[in-house]
Amino acid sequence: MRTLLLLLFTIFPLFSQVKVTNIASNLGVVWGMSFLDENRLIISQKNGRISLLNLKDKTIKNIKNVPKVFNNGQAGLLDIQNKNGWIYITYVKNVNGLGATTIARAKLLNNTLVDFNDLLITKSRTSTTAHFGSRITFDDKGHLFFSIGDRGVRENAQDLKNHAGSILRLNLDGSIPFDNPFITDANALNEIYSYGHRNPQGLFYDSNSKKLFSNEHGPRGGDEINIIEIGLNYGWPIVSQGKEYWNTSYVGKYRSKKEFVDGIKVYIPSIATSSLISYSGKKYKNLKGNLFSGALKLRHLNQIILNENNKVIKENRLLEDLNERIRNVVESPNGEIYISTDSGKIYLVNLD
Repeated sequence: MRTLLLLLFTIFPLFSQVKVTNIASNLGVVWGMSFLDENRLIISQKNGRISLLNLKDKTIKNIKNVPKVFNNGQAGLLDIQNKNGWIYITYVKNVNGLGATTIARAKLLNNTLVDFNDLLITKSRTSTTAHFGSRITFDDKGHLFFSIGDRGVRENAQDLKNHAGSILRLNLDGSIPFDNPFITDANALNEIYSYGHRNPQGLFYDSNSKKLFSNEHGPRGGDEINIIEIGLNYGWPIVSQGKEYWNTSYVGKYRSKKEFVDGIKVYIPSIATSSLISYSGKKYKNLKGNLFSGALKLRHLNQIILNENNKVIKENRLLEDLNERIRNVVESPNGEIYISTDSGKIYLVNLD
């Protein structure tokens, strides 16, 4: 019996009490967070501000020379990531009055962005101010990935002549990898890695499993977690388990179809997923490989437990009593978990 209980605890960890410690307040919508080291966290706020938070003394310094962002509707300053001494950001750029999801990088020197360069201003503009994505992640082969929503125009996600509704792959300097899947296709953009996405706001490369995970918003139902594979089509809007906002009919013609990739997890009703990590196990050993995602509409930290075949075997909904729209979740270099909320707070999460 004792062996069985230990096995169950390993597979389905039980938390005596999930606690949070408030680290910072009175910020804007903290969209992205990335560690420069164990004590310094660089954060992006949707309204166009980048700040540096010292976790030891809780001081916050604003970063200078931030690009002007198109802060309109769901547009604004989006994700931020530190890699090899470069600060990578995705933001929405005003191009002739319309917003284009853009990835850029810069160096950080004396609390100022220097050597700033737009790596790619995507071909994703529409007249809407919805579904920009966007998250950044890096694999262990010198590539960066970032996601873009369908920009509120559903058919974009099946059109390889624009970047909307896609996950893109670049080299770290912004050049295009020679083995990208559509690089020899004259009817497709070379940066596209996968397509058929609605609005992916979580993207994470797990260096342990070598898997690229994404989560994305469905419409009324049909939020998904996907394992992203090179060149594959994830179905939106032909395949969806979500319904229209204005009636009870399904959006897609199909719930599943063999030529499209199904999500490994579908949320019905929608929890409104945002951000995603696969936990390393550095601090909480029994949580290694668990997925953690923020939930906006249903206001909790979502935990997904996978088996060795990446099949979902358990879902837990943590921090529901916090009653916060959780926008971002990150792991520190020493295995601590931090979350940010749309109310402008950053919390340390204790899962002992």
